[in-house]
Amino acid sequence: MPQSRMRVLLPAFLLLALLEPAQADVALARAKNCMSCHAVERKVIGPSFKDIAVRYKDNKSAPDLLAGKIIKGGSGVWGPVPMPANTQVSEADARKLATWILQTP
Repeated sequence: MPQSRMRVLLPAFLLLALLEPAQADVALARAKNCMSCHAVERKVIGPSFKDIAVRYKDNKSAPDLLAGKIIKGGSGVWGPVPMPANTQVSEADARKLATWILQTP
């Protein structure tokens, strides 16, 4: 393969490798019905994932806190509408979702 072609393909493959985990977590959020009440960039029923990331950016315990809220639900933090419990979400998936949400740019 010519070097000029490799210079184009290598960055493209690296970019895809970086984007794939984000896409996988969007898929997980859809599969667990998170997207029924949340969106990445805008408020739906609940806050946007971007707003959540901003609020908790300096909180070292945020991954555990949010994973707990994903499973158990919560109320009063973002207004009067409570977040229902999501008992069908495993602890591992809740942690993965919380980590992804906190990394939302």
